[in-house]
Amino acid sequence: MDMSFVTVAEVNADYNKGTENKEERHMNFAIRGTNIEVTEALKKYAENKISRIEKYFADPLKKEVHVLLSLEKDRHRIEVTIPLDGFVLRAEERSTDMYASIDQVEEKLKRQIRKYKTRINRKHRQNGESKKLFAEEHIDVSDEDDFNLVRTKFVTCKPMDSEEAILQMNMLDHDFFVFSNSDSGRMNVIYKRTDGKYGIICPK
Repeated sequence: MDMSFVTVAEVNADYNKGTENKEERHMNFAIRGTNIEVTEALKKYAENKISRIEKYFADPLKKEVHVLLSLEKDRHRIEVTIPLDGFVLRAEERSTDMYASIDQVEEKLKRQIRKYKTRINRKHRQNGESKKLFAEEHIDVSDEDDFNLVRTKFVTCKPMDSEEAILQMNMLDHDFFVFSNSDSGRMNVIYKRTDGKYGIICPK
């Protein structure tokens, strides 16, 4: 189906087809938009598509799923964040059509789960968790790859503010920079975003 010409009727049909037994759905959605109107059809389409990952979980996923739809020039962007026990599942996609972006982010979430759920379940057992996070019957071991840690680097974290950290990162021609924030006294990470702007990671 060419998503550039999807009609409201087709969207609703796809939604109803995937949610015939609506009482089995447990995912709660918080959907908001930036520079775009979140219509009922768009909201239902996003909920239907993203809720399809629920089958991968061992238990009903009752935590709130955060979905941000935004329009940046001609790029339709969707960002999905799902807090889990000890992990955060996140995926982002953008295209020239929001419905296509939703399709793509659904596939990305599925790939992430298929690829890492064996390892995450193992971590849960090692941490003394009594329940698995993901359902074993959907595990495809062939999708799992190894985490090859090939280098350990030690850094001296000089106290500095975020502006100085950005300057130092750019001078080193790196995509991120670890530093000690002189304002908070805590370790932070400055990084370059795909839009050319900057972000900062702070401990909670």
